[in-house]
This record gives sequence, structure tokens and C-alpha cells, in this order.
Amino acid sequence: MRRMNLLAIETSTELGSIALWREGELLRAVCPPGVSHSETLLPLIRETVREAGLRFADLNAIAFAAGPGSFTGLRVACGVAQGLAFAHQLPVVAVGTLEAMALSSAGERVIVALDARMGEVYYAFYAAGVALAAVAVAHPAAVPLPESTGWLACGNGLQAYPALRERLSAYVQEWQPELMPDAAAVARLAVARLARGETLDAADAAPLYVRNKVAQTVAERLANGGKA
Repeated sequence: MRRMNLLAIETSTELGSIALWREGELLRAVCPPGVSHSETLLPLIRETVREAGLRFADLNAIAFAAGPGSFTGLRVACGVAQGLAFAHQLPVVAVGTLEAMALSSAGERVIVALDARMGEVYYAFYAAGVALAAVAVAHPAAVPLPESTGWLACGNGLQAYPALRERLSAYVQEWQPELMPDAAAVARLAVARLARGETLDAADAAPLYVRNKVAQTVAERLANGGKA
């Protein structure tokens, strides 16, 4: 794995980032805040690859955080990964957003809760890096509770919905509500998958939306205490 070069893209939320795995060394760059990822991502990638002393021809694969997350952000990451892979004849590695967050937490048993807006959270449970069930989306009151104690819980869903943190409090011993998706963890997972040959053709890469509905109607926002 150390001799591989890989670019990872993470734009699942407003905090976009990229990472370069350069023969075992991990280089990370953050998308400029306040500007859409679609405007800043490619220039940031080109600059980072150049500063790392690499060419796109030196890469072995392009990885991206496939979701769940912002619909627009996921489409941007997937589209850029596909475009670069097509242009440079590279394979693609898709990595789950919540799986990468679980890795970033460094926990053994991890509950990940990412704010999905519309009064819901994307959530998943991991043990030793393995998902215990498929990633899902639900109202905080409907997120299932673990059957044991000693968990680590992470993600901004804990900050957005204090009631969720309260429900989990009897089961969680460590909290990381500030933890957000990051390209460095995507790169670490992707390199291992690349070494195992777990890649996609660019044409087969697709976002993992989990939720098919993009926004609430006015009536739904008002029913949930929001504004028209």
C-alpha cells in the first residue's frame, strides 16, 4: 500500500476536503469556506497534486465519499471523481461517509450520527470498523438504541438534536459531537480497498443518498416547527 498514490474527495457536507495518499504519506487540503464545492474542488485538486510533486498519471485510483450527506455535495464528489477517472483511465473507489467518520473517531464500537436536516439524522453502528447494519435515516426519536454500554458516539447529529444525545447517554462513554467527514479517513479506507482490488469503473460510481427526498414541503416544515 505504501507505494500507491491515491486522491480522495470528501464533499458530503459544507466542510469539503481532499487528501492525497502519496506512497504512505497523507497530504490533506480543505475546500475554501463560503464557496460552493463545484467552484473550488478542481482548482484545489490540481494545486495539491502539483504541490505534492505528482501528476494525475502517477495516481493509482480516485476515491470519493459516496454518502450519505448533502445531495449536491455527493453529486459533486462523484462527478469530479468520475471525470478525473475517465480522463486519466483510473479506477474509482467509493467509501461510505459514515464509515470514514467511524474510522476518524478511533473508537472500537462507534455510533455515527450525521445531521440529515429535515429533522432527521443519518446513522450507523460500527464494531471494529464493520457496519452492524445498513446506514439509515430517521427522526432522532426513532434511532434504535444499542444493546450494550461503552460506545463512542460522534457526528454533528448529536449537536443538532440534543434529544438524541440524551437518548444515547446511558450507552455512550465517549462523545465526539464535533467530528465531521474528512478526506483523510476516506483515503485511508480507499487505499486498503485498492490493495484488495475493490474498485469500480468510473461509469459505475454513484452516490449513496439513503434518503430519496431532497426537501420538505412548506406544510411539512410548519408541522415540524419550521418556517414557511
